[in-house]
Amino acid sequence: MFFQKKLKRVLTNQKEAEKRFEETLKEAPLEKNDRLAMILAALIVFIPALLVVFAVFAAVLYFFFFRYF
Repeated sequence: MFFQKKLKRVLTNQKEAEKRFEETLKEAPLEKNDRLAMILAALIVFIPALLVVFAVFAAVLYFFFFRYF
């Protein structure tokens, strides 16, 4: 492979980062409503983005197929 050394370096750093994350998570576990807060934050971020993507898709469909009816 061309980038074997770089690939090995990235994979080793990723494994170390995962180990550090697991250790941090054990030291500071999630509180009662943290999971709900993360889900709501994800919805706030992803739903507007998905609406924009669907709007662009609908506009393309309209202009290519349904404009002449």
